[in-house]
Amino acid sequence: MDELILSTAREAALAAGAMIRENFESELMVDAAEAHDIKLELDRRSQVLIESIILAAFPDHAIYGEEGIRGDQTASNQWIIDPIDGTVNFFYGIPHFAVSIAHRLNGEITTGVIYQPMTKELWIASRATGIVTLNDRTIRVSKRDKLSDAIVAVGVSKTEAAIDKGLPVLGQMMRSARKTRMMGSAALDIAFVACGRLDAYIESQISLWDIAAGMLMVELAGGRLDLRPHDTVPDKFSVVACGGAIAFDHL
Repeated sequence: MDELILSTAREAALAAGAMIRENFESELMVDAAEAHDIKLELDRRSQVLIESIILAAFPDHAIYGEEGIRGDQTASNQWIIDPIDGTVNFFYGIPHFAVSIAHRLNGEITTGVIYQPMTKELWIASRATGIVTLNDRTIRVSKRDKLSDAIVAVGVSKTEAAIDKGLPVLGQMMRSARKTRMMGSAALDIAFVACGRLDAYIESQISLWDIAAGMLMVELAGGRLDLRPHDTVPDKFSVVACGGAIAFDHL
C-alpha cells in the first residue's frame, strides 16, 4: 500500500509537471485576476490530471486541493494537492514554482512529493521508509548553527493582518541572518529547508496544501517544524520550518 501511494504521488507530480512545463511562457487563460494573486485555467487542469491519476488507483480516497475538494473529507485517506504553487511566478515567466502532493492517513502525513518542472528536481518523502530524497539522493537539513550564517525565507500573505505580523519578522531576519529571501513558492521554500539550501522558512498565514508535502520532508531530513492553526483565519496556519541547529522561536 505504501509503495503504491508513493508511486502514484510520483506519477501524478511528474505528469502534472510535464503539462505545466509545456505551457510555460505560452498564452494562458486567466480565471481570476485578484489584487495580489492570479488563478489560471491551467491550475484547474493540472489538479484534474492529478486527481484522475490518484483516483484511478484509490477511488475511495478524498481530495483536498487548492482548486477544489472531492470525496468524504472525514475519510481516513486524504490527498492534499497544490497543482501549481507559485502561480504568479509561473504567469510572469519566472521559472520558480512547483507541484506539491501529500497523502495523509488519519491526520498524519505519510507521503510527500514536490516537483519543480523547470529544473526537473523531484523531492520524495516517505514515512514508511523514513527517508527523503532529491532526485534519488538522500538529503538532510543544514548544519549551520549561527543565524548570522543563515539564509531564511519569509513569506508574507497579502492581508493587512498578515502584513502587520510578517513585516517585523522580515525586518528581524534581515538584520540578523546573512540573507533573507521571498521567492514566491512556499512548497519550494520548505523543500529547500529539507535539503539544506535554506536554514528556515517562516510564514504567519499559509494554506495546508502549500506545505503539507514539505512538512514531512523537513521532519525526515532531521529538521524542526512548528505548525499552528491561525488565530483568526479558518484553514490557515502559521509555520516555522528550520534545520534545527539554529533556534527559531515561533514568530
